[in-house]
Amino acid sequence: MNPTTPQPQGNSPQPASPPAAPAPAPLPGTTAEGERAGARPSPGAATAASSGVSALPNVIAGSKPAAPGDGRTPAPQPVNAPPPLPNPLPHLSLPFHGVDYAAKGYHAEAIVAPDQVVFAAQQLDKEGLSLDTITGVDWMAEGQMEVVYDYFHPAKALRVVVRTRIPRDNPEIATIQKVFPGANWHERETHDFFGIRFLGHPNLTPFLLPEDATYHPLRKDFTQC
Repeated sequence: MNPTTPQPQGNSPQPASPPAAPAPAPLPGTTAEGERAGARPSPGAATAASSGVSALPNVIAGSKPAAPGDGRTPAPQPVNAPPPLPNPLPHLSLPFHGVDYAAKGYHAEAIVAPDQVVFAAQQLDKEGLSLDTITGVDWMAEGQMEVVYDYFHPAKALRVVVRTRIPRDNPEIATIQKVFPGANWHERETHDFFGIRFLGHPNLTPFLLPEDATYHPLRKDFTQC
C-alpha cells in the first residue's frame, strides 16, 4: 500500500444512489392489492385502456340486446287472465256474472232479450232490490239502442245492472212501472232524451224537455232543436 494515498475513513459519507423510477399507475380494472398479489390485467383490459374505451363485462361494443328466445334471454311468459268473479245471484234464472265493483261501480250484470226485462224486474224485486235508474245508449253505427236498468239493495252492499238492446229505427220496449212504480219518471226521461218508447206506459209526454218538443237530444244524430 502506498503510504501517500489517503485511506477512506469508516464514517465518511457514501455517494447517493440515483432516485427510483415511479411505479406505473394501475390499469383500469386492477387494484393495488391485485398488483401486490401478482395479479396482472388481462390483455383485453390493457387493450381497452390503451384505446380509451372502458371495458364492460360480457358486452361487445356495437352488439344488440339479446332477443327473447335466442338462448340468452328467456322468452316472456303468457299472462293468465284473472279468474272470473263470483255471481252474487247464482240462484236466479238470469245470466248474471260478477263484475269488478272498483272498476265498474256495480257487482254483477246481465244481458237479456228485450222481452225479458219485465221478468228480470220481477225477479230482482223478489230479492229485495230497488230500481235506481233507467237510461239509454245510442249505438248508432250498430243501428241499436241499449236500455240500461240499474238496481240496488237498500240493506246489502249489492248493485246490479240489466242491459238489453232494441232496433234503433223502432225503439220500443215494455214498461216495468207495474213492478217498480218509480220507473214511471225514469222511463219518461229516457224517452225524452233517446226517443225510446216504453209500451204500456200511461204518459210519455215530455218530462224534462219543453211540452212541444219533438226531438231527442242524446241521440247521436241530433244536431239542433
